[in-house]
Parts: sequence; structure tokens; C-alpha cells
Amino acid sequence: MTDLRSNYTPGTSPWAVRRAQWRALGLTDEDMAKPKIAIVNSSSQLATCYSHLDAVAAAAKEAIDAAGGIGFEVRTVAPSDFIHSAGGRGGYILSARDLISHDIEAAVEGAQLDGMLTLASCDKTAPGQLMAAARLDLPTVVVGCGYQPCGTFAGRHCDIEDVFLGAGHHAQGRITLDELTGMSENAVAGPGVCAGMGTANSMHIACEALGMALPGSTPVLANSPKMWDDVRAAGSRIVDLVRQDLRPRALLTREAFENAVTAMLSVSASINSVKHLQAVAEEAGNGVDVYGLYERLADRVPLLAAVRPNGPVSIEEFEAAGGAAGLLWQLRDLLHTDARTVTGRTLGEDLDGRGPADPEVIRPLTRPHGRRPTIVLVRGSLAPATGIVKLAVDEDRPPSFTGPAKVYDTPQDALDGLKAGDVRPGQVLVLRGLGPTGTPGMGMASRPVFALDGAGLTGKVAVVTDGQLSGLVNKGIVVGEVSPEAAAGGPLALVCDGDTISIDLTTRRADLLVPDEELAARTPVTAYADGGRGWLAVYRRTVRPLQQGAVTIEEGPTPA
Repeated sequence: MTDLRSNYTPGTSPWAVRRAQWRALGLTDEDMAKPKIAIVNSSSQLATCYSHLDAVAAAAKEAIDAAGGIGFEVRTVAPSDFIHSAGGRGGYILSARDLISHDIEAAVEGAQLDGMLTLASCDKTAPGQLMAAARLDLPTVVVGCGYQPCGTFAGRHCDIEDVFLGAGHHAQGRITLDELTGMSENAVAGPGVCAGMGTANSMHIACEALGMALPGSTPVLANSPKMWDDVRAAGSRIVDLVRQDLRPRALLTREAFENAVTAMLSVSASINSVKHLQAVAEEAGNGVDVYGLYERLADRVPLLAAVRPNGPVSIEEFEAAGGAAGLLWQLRDLLHTDARTVTGRTLGEDLDGRGPADPEVIRPLTRPHGRRPTIVLVRGSLAPATGIVKLAVDEDRPPSFTGPAKVYDTPQDALDGLKAGDVRPGQVLVLRGLGPTGTPGMGMASRPVFALDGAGLTGKVAVVTDGQLSGLVNKGIVVGEVSPEAAAGGPLALVCDGDTISIDLTTRRADLLVPDEELAARTPVTAYADGGRGWLAVYRRTVRPLQQGAVTIEEGPTPA
């Protein structure tokens, strides 16, 4: 067994004061010699994503203690897109991912604990926890804590995606307030993350593909017997992981990231997975270009699962068919099966005998839903670094769009313009100032996209934005996360109403068709939201571009 860094030399001052504190908590001297495990809990009563996690943390502690360790629950910020996007123009969402990683660092590194069991729930928890694990390089197991059960309304399946779409339809007068209210009252039937292949379930699957979660543990219905079994298994495993001294950087290799990107492409995951996986790679210091992996693997990886909102399959059906393990088993000929995982075995050994229960839900490589990528990275004079487009499984939209720009600097301005009829078929709606620096924290551009659908303009109006999009957005031609962002001097800052914009998904380009000499004569729009004096100001000062995962790194003089 490796030496435990949490154990101090008896008789020293650090040992004495720690012993006094922990004995007052009921620990014995025997307990103090055991592996000390942080149970990272983002519990909150503000959102259903997190409302069940206190019970999960208690079960994890029991399992850790039974396995011969000592579990210490530590808390982090708990961001929910649907709740915390109300303030700071939505900037508290992505920025909270990095705050999670810093919360973990302060609690775990400060106390010199030996390992971590992290409870992954809503969108930003899994990437934030992976970032901390990679940064601290302490033995870690990620536990996916489940998706929420959904309901029905008017005799039809109803989930949070339907409510999001319904709000856009109501804003345009296509459904009544009573209908929208009825949907919102029935869409969520219990705790857990959004059902469907949004960001949360995408990142839970990515954790398993990276080898950081136990095989067969994602996705899972929150509070189901299987979830509780997975929690107990992870609690037992993390103690052994500490004893074996198997650390994240030994698992988070280039091969592991290729496996994760392959899984994301094969299940038409959220486009947010791109920047999140890049952020984890940055913290792991392995030099992996995740954006490049998505581009290189896009045409090689077929689509094997069509989970809502990308197709007709429910997340419940996907789990029943084998979930991430069944998906990886079908992909095994495209994977690095010699990559190690938190089990201590190879991915290939973990997948032995885990073929999908339903090959119609998770198809084989020889019979995919399609071979055209649904996560498409574009470049061009409007997106010199990158932009990202999410396509549907049964794609029928034209692969190109050219039209005049209609420019807005806030989502509300865009919504007001839509309501007033200022956005017309054939135009390209440009929404800028929502990048990591401009908001700051990266604002959400999804509401105008859903409002376009509500106005019957999906496919008739394209969208270009430096903001982020919900993992549930896959309608129309929407180029998101354009980089460099407007606030960093990207071309979006120079776009004027009427400028011609061309988007071609076949050639994977997004271009501003304005002569260079005319652009050189323009003054870029430099207005951006005030970051104030708090966390968002710190984030603006320290955030890096999306191609570096939008991680927060304070650069200063190197100490002598």
C-alpha cells in the first residue's frame, strides 16, 4: 500500500491539531491511519439535478467506511443551467465549472486527502470534477448520479426538452400559457439530470469512456436500484484505488481521449463535450488537441445510437440496451482497448461480455444510423479558430446557407427582434458578446434558437453566435461557440446588418463575405457585459480561449 499523504508524523504540531479536530468528530486513532477519501458533493435544493445527492453521499460514505477507508464529504458550488442562467447574463454557468474545480482543490489539497469519489450530476459537475482530478492527480472515481424520470402531458411523452421548445412556441403565440404550464408541471417526475443526450448524460458517458467511471455505470436512472449499487461499488473501489496508487494522469492518456471523442461522436453527444474534454486535457497536461480529435475522427465514427433529442430513442431505452458499456462494446474495433481504467484493468477487459441487449437501440458498426457526423467543426473567415454545428440523426436540412446578417448583442434583443418580426426568412441571425470573455462566463444562446423554432423559422434562418448552446439544441443551421469571440477581437465584432454570411457544412466553412479593406475600415464592437468585482471579474481576467478549454489560468511572473 502506498504511503498516505494524509498521515502526519505522530508528535508533530500538524498531527496533534488534526488529531484533536478529528477525535472531536468521533474518529479513533485507528481511523486516522486509514485512506481518507473526499466525497465531492454538489448538493443543492435549488434544482432537481442535485436534490438527491445528500442521500447519495451518505451511501458512498458507508461504502467507503466498510471498505476500510474514511469518507469526508466536501461541498462545491452546484450550477444548474435552468436556474443559474438567470443572473450574470448566463455567465455563472460555464464559469462555475472552473469554480467547482477550484472548490475541490481548496478542500482536498488543503486537507491533503488521499483520494476522491465525485458525485457527477448536472452539466458542469462532471467536467469540473475531472478537471480537479487531472490537476491534483489523486486517485479518483466519478459516479454518475442519474437522470430524472419524465412524465406525460396530453397523452404524450413530456420532458424538459419539450418545455424548452414549448417556451419558444409560446413566445411566438403557437401554444397557450395553459399548455406550457401543463408541460412544465409534468415534464420532471423526480431528481436527476435532464433526460436525453444533453450535456450531463453526454459527460457521464465520457467519464466512462475515459476510464474514470466504473464500467456499466452510465447513464442510470436517478435513485434506481442500479444507481445505488453503482454508488456502493464505487465507494469500495476508491479505497482500493488509493491503496494501489492508480492516479488519473495514468488513465487520462491520448488514447483515453480518443476513446471518449469516439464515444461522443457515435452517440451524437452535446457539443459542449468538446470544450469540456479539452479543459480536462489541459489540466492533465497531456498536450491532447480535443478539437483536432473531433475533426479527425468525425468521418471515421458512424452514428450508433439516436437518443432524444437526436432521434426517437429515450434515455431509458438506451440504458436498458447497455448504456455506455454497450456503446463502447459496439465501438471496440475503433477504440484503444488497451487503455487502463479505474478498475485497474484495460478497457477491453472491462467490456468483455457487455454487448448491447438491443442492437436496434445501440447498433453495430456495420449497420449504423448514419455515417455523416452530427458534431461538425467549421472554420473560415467568420470563425478563424472554430465554430461548432450540431446536426440531427435523420438530417434533411440543406448543407449550406447564405444570407444577410441581422445582428444582435444580447439574447433579449434577439427575442424582441423576433417578436417584432424584424428577423425574416433568408437572414443569418448573429448573436455576439456571449463568449467566455464577453459575457463574461459564456452566455446561453439557446433561447433565441428555440424561439426561431416557435416562430416557424427553423431552417429558414441560420444562426451564428459566440455563445454556448444547450446540449438539446440540434435544430436548423446554428454555428455556436464561434472563436475568436467578438470581445476578443474576433470577426464577429465587425459584422454589420446586411453583411453576407456563407455557411457550408460540406466544406465545413463559415465565412463573412465582406472585402478585407472594408472590414479594416470598421470599428469593432467592443461593448461587453460588466464583470463587476466578484467571481465573473476574476473569470474574465483569467479565462483562456475555447481551444484551451476555456480554463482559468492566472498568468504572472515566474517566482524566482
